[in-house]
Amino acid sequence: MLTPDQFYTEEQRSLQARHDSLKLADAVVHAIVRDEIEEPHIPFIESRDFFFLSTVSADGEPTVSYKGGPVGAVKVLDGKTLVFPNYDGNGMFKSMGNIAASPKVGLLFIDMETPNRIRVQGSASLSEDPDLLAAFPGANLMVRVDVTACFLNCARYIHKHVRVSDSPYVPDAEGQQPFPSWKRIDMLQEVLPAKDMGRTEAEGGEITFEDYVGKVMDGSS
Repeated sequence: MLTPDQFYTEEQRSLQARHDSLKLADAVVHAIVRDEIEEPHIPFIESRDFFFLSTVSADGEPTVSYKGGPVGAVKVLDGKTLVFPNYDGNGMFKSMGNIAASPKVGLLFIDMETPNRIRVQGSASLSEDPDLLAAFPGANLMVRVDVTACFLNCARYIHKHVRVSDSPYVPDAEGQQPFPSWKRIDMLQEVLPAKDMGRTEAEGGEITFEDYVGKVMDGSS
C-alpha cells in the first residue's frame, strides 16, 4: 500500500495545504490508491476497447494518445503487470519511442456510459515477444507495464456518451484491417512503408490532403 508521501509530490502537497485539502488528500490515498491492480478492477480494465496513454519523451515533453482496439485490448497478467498491443499507425511511433526513452506512463480507462474510470501508473517497456504478439493479431509491438499505482477515480465530471459502433480498423482475428484513407494521400505515396506500397490504386486511388481532411470532418475517413 502506498503512503501519501510516496504518492504525492512536494508541489502537490503545497497546493493541498493552500486549499485546505491535506487531510482529505491523505484519506483518499488510504481509501483507494494501491500499488497493484486489485481484483475488482481487473474485469473493468479487461472489458475496455480503448484507453488513454500518457508518455513523456527523454526531454520531458509529454503527450497523450488514444489507444483503441478490440474488447480486451489490455490484458492484466497479474496484480503488478499488464500488457497491451501497439497497432499500425501513422509511422510516428511517438508513444512507443517515448517509452523506449522514458518508461514512466499513465493509463486512463474510462466508461462514458456508466460512467466510471480507473487510472494506472507504472513503468513501461517494449516487447516483441512472439507469444504476446500472437495473442493480439495485427500488433507490431507489445507494451508491458509494471504497475506502481492503481486507483478508482471520481466520475462526476464525465459527460455521458452513447456508444455507436466499433471502429472498422480494429484488426480481425488474422490481423487484417482496412486500408486507411490517409495512406491514399498523394504526397505520401513515395514514403509509405514497403508493405503499403502499390495498394492505393486498388483501394480507390490517390486523394489530396484536402480530400482527406473532408473525410475526417464528415466521419468517412
